[in-house]
Amino acid sequence: MQRPSTSILGALLTAATLALAAAGAWAQSPTAPAAAVRPDSRLAPDALVLALSNQVLDAIRADKALQAGDPARLNRLIDETIMPHVNFEKMTRLAVGRGWREATPAQREALVREFRTLLVRTYSGAVSEVRDHRIVLRPFRMAPSDTDVIVRTSAVPSRGEPIHIDYRLERTDAGWKIYDLNILGVWLVESYRHSFAAEIGRGGVDGLIRALAERNRAPDTKKA
Repeated sequence: MQRPSTSILGALLTAATLALAAAGAWAQSPTAPAAAVRPDSRLAPDALVLALSNQVLDAIRADKALQAGDPARLNRLIDETIMPHVNFEKMTRLAVGRGWREATPAQREALVREFRTLLVRTYSGAVSEVRDHRIVLRPFRMAPSDTDVIVRTSAVPSRGEPIHIDYRLERTDAGWKIYDLNILGVWLVESYRHSFAAEIGRGGVDGLIRALAERNRAPDTKKA
């Protein structure tokens, strides 16, 4: 099963990327603000993306286990900080494509669980690479009636070229939620859709679930 660039989960973690959902003064200055804005789904989408990004970056900088890619610590960070601001079911549904409509509720639950595990396992090693970044918002406009928007940011390292990261968010009853992100022109959902479709073509929805589960059980011989 093909996987996208190793920058993607790192971006999701700085997002939220990616959770990803992530307004502090990092956008205004390379020095951190005295009081950071807390991520809240009631914020405007650009403010939400930046606030979440800053919270995730602060957590990574303060936790050596996270910097080492510890899966348990990474899962905790995702559950407590990122997931409240991400519609992961929609992200999975879009990645699975037409097979989602054929899936039973139990199969859908398994797909969400295995896809999430896949992302965490595959890209846990990318966490250490984003701790010296700051997030800068690029120009953003939206109409009051908009329900689906793209927030464009740049992850600026202490050295090297910035990485452009775009977040797609939808307005829900619970506020704005991230459901896709784009790294260097590649959307996360699209990067998995083709390989997922191929697995479904070979073995149906159960075949995709098995393929994901087998990959997730495989020894972690190489970090992303």
